Amino acid sequence: MTTKRPQNVTTALAPAAIGPYSQAMQFGDLVFISGQLGLDPKTGLLVSGGVAPQTQQIIQNLLSIGAAARSTPNQFLKLTLYLTDLADFETVNELLSAALAEPFPARATVGVAALPKGAAIEIDAIMAGSNG
Repeated sequence: MTTKRPQNVTTALAPAAIGPYSQAMQFGDLVFISGQLGLDPKTGLLVSGGVAPQTQQIIQNLLSIGAAARSTPNQFLKLTLYLTDLADFETVNELLSAALAEPFPARATVGVAALPKGAAIEIDAIMAGSNG
């Protein structure tokens, strides 16, 4: 009997982890992507301009990590959004609506007091992936 093991998913096209965690872990057909900030993968710095450019960078980071797991944009199953200002909810909705296709993934949005690096938003994701 073979025991499945989680596999690390990593790509240089998304920011390196800023702590003791992986960009993503894949187990079978599921990919669990760690919370992404609007960090530019080339510089490791938060993109400037607030929630809209940070959200756009996060979407690109999520897609890059998903691609490293051989997932496609329509394979997002669940997103969790963390916002430091819930007044940004509609802006984020518009950006996600433009980037993702229906049926949209399940989602939760949580208001938080602060995020690492002074970010306005963080998003983590679960995607369907390829198990090989």
